[in-house]
This record gives sequence, structure tokens and C-alpha cells, in this order.
Amino acid sequence: MIVYLKGRLLEKQPTRVVLETGGVGFEVHVPLPTAEALGEVGEEVALHVVLVVREDSLTLYGFRHARERSLFLKLVSVSGIGPRIALNALSVPSLSELVSALRGNDLAFLTRLPGIGKKTAERMSLELKDALAEFEGEPARSRAGEDAAAALLSLGYKRAAARKAVDAAERKLGPDADVEALIREALARLGGAGAPGA
Repeated sequence: MIVYLKGRLLEKQPTRVVLETGGVGFEVHVPLPTAEALGEVGEEVALHVVLVVREDSLTLYGFRHARERSLFLKLVSVSGIGPRIALNALSVPSLSELVSALRGNDLAFLTRLPGIGKKTAERMSLELKDALAEFEGEPARSRAGEDAAAALLSLGYKRAAARKAVDAAERKLGPDADVEALIREALARLGGAGAPGA
């Protein structure tokens, strides 16, 4: 079973990369945050991967961190959740927000994920809420912080830079800061980091 790949990034798209290792190019499907964090084509990168075997295909799914891979495996263990839906779920929120929604039976949040209806969301929460002990240390982020980071992404900033700036803003302003204040503080911190997308 293939569980880890390290090599040179040959191609990079929002949810798909090609990684050359040992002279072989591996196509790997990835969530958006992973693709954004991998760096540029030509750089050496590493991924924790899952190989999904079907009658007519062998498909690799890759993640920056082992914890993301572990959550992906938990998601696909739920009836009605295939690899594509699980990948979409890991592409939208932060890992901490998704774990919090599963633990708290937050159906409103879960049904906003692509491909997940109310019954599937209920099943996900029921089956997984007691199976997430390994994610206890996942840092909690406020809804305002998540909304502020999303606003920065819409302005063209990269996810890692936006998240770092918002985290710093939350530390400075405290847990009760509203979205507008967090955005202003984060933008002030990003001011010296160059233009969006830099």
C-alpha cells in the first residue's frame, strides 16, 4: 500500500498534482489547501497519500499532513461518502472547523459542504463524533476568524498567508473580535507582505 510520496512537483492544479518520484509521475488528487501549500512546479514536495482501488481504476489522494489523511479515511468510512465528497469536505473549511462541526452535530455547516445533504450530514456526525479523539489538539478558530480568512482569500491572498495573518489578528484582538476588525488587523499585517497572491 502506498501511504507517502516524496518527489518533484511536475504539474499543479487546484485539486490535482503530478509528482515525480523514482522516475515515475504519480497523479494525486488533493484538497485545495494542500495544493495551495505545496509551492511551485519544480520544487520537491511530500504528501501523505491514500490509494483507492476500484475495478476500473487506481486513484491516489494526497494530503500535506497525516492528520488530514486520517480524517479523509474516517470520512470515506461513512456510508454515502466517497473519496470525491471527502476531498471536497477537506477543501472547504479548516480542519478544526470540520472536526468541530462533526463533534457538535452542526448540520447547518455540514450540509453546506458540496455533495452532502441532511441525511448524510446526520450520519456523518453520528458515526464520527466519538471517533475523533486524535484531533483533540486541533486548534479552535472562531467563526469570525474563518470568515475573515475567507474574505482575504477572495481578495487574492494565498491561504497560508491569510490564515497566518488572521491567527495573529485573533491573538492580538482576542476571541470576541468581529470579522471587520479581524480583516483590518490582518490586512495591516499583510501590508508589508506584497500584493495579493505574492
